[in-house]
Amino acid sequence: MKKLSARRRHPLAALVVLLLALACTGGLYAAFAPASKAQADETAQSLAIDEGKKLFAVGCASCHGTKGQGSSDGPSLVGVGAAAVDFQVGTGRMPAATSQGAQVPRKKVIYTQAQIDQMAAYIASLGAGPNVPTDAEYGTQDADIAKGGELFRTNCAQCHTTGGKGGALTHGKFAPPLDGVSPKHIYEAMQTGPQNMPSFPDTTLTEQNKKDIIAYLNAIDGDETVNPGGLDLGGLGPVSEGLFAWIFGLGALIAVAVWVAARTAKAKKS
Repeated sequence: MKKLSARRRHPLAALVVLLLALACTGGLYAAFAPASKAQADETAQSLAIDEGKKLFAVGCASCHGTKGQGSSDGPSLVGVGAAAVDFQVGTGRMPAATSQGAQVPRKKVIYTQAQIDQMAAYIASLGAGPNVPTDAEYGTQDADIAKGGELFRTNCAQCHTTGGKGGALTHGKFAPPLDGVSPKHIYEAMQTGPQNMPSFPDTTLTEQNKKDIIAYLNAIDGDETVNPGGLDLGGLGPVSEGLFAWIFGLGALIAVAVWVAARTAKAKKS
């Protein structure tokens, strides 16, 4: 007892007790304190990837492979990024129908946005690629509609027509109409280049350029003044428009040739 009392009176005894109390307090806080925001975000992302993997295994793996490596029925998804998944699944193009034509069309969406986000998280974990854009990236508050029209006519109108009505391509393929397409999906299409469309990364069309194009498409969406002359050719693109010019142009030439021949024959008789 005397030895214990002597140790309690030691000059360092209070310091030792303080250190022990701090260690116990720190341990209890670490054990019971809520996780940090970074840890919570990491946990949520991990859960999203796990759920996305399950959805992928059921709805996508039969064509794209169990690990997204691709197969004879579907391309590899490694490195396509979350934006490609959000566009393809969010517009109903994926999952594709069993019997595919020349091009996968837009269909009714069968997944919720939460499920699409989970699949996008899983595909993004397979390899780096374009992320799903934010509202700030595709918002048009500071966009230039006139500049967007110029950019659209230069880069897009050859396939989609100047009015965004879509156009025919070769071998049964087509550029879809852009009426009613959400700004996010338009941005993702430019970023990822789905199907026959070339991609326009930020090195080709900047974020501001994409905003301008989206603003132009929003401005002409449902605007009947795009074709002020009345009925048009349906905006089907160079194939149908070229056929129209060929038929009527050639028909006019044949009519002129017949008229000239008839006049010549009549002149010879007289």
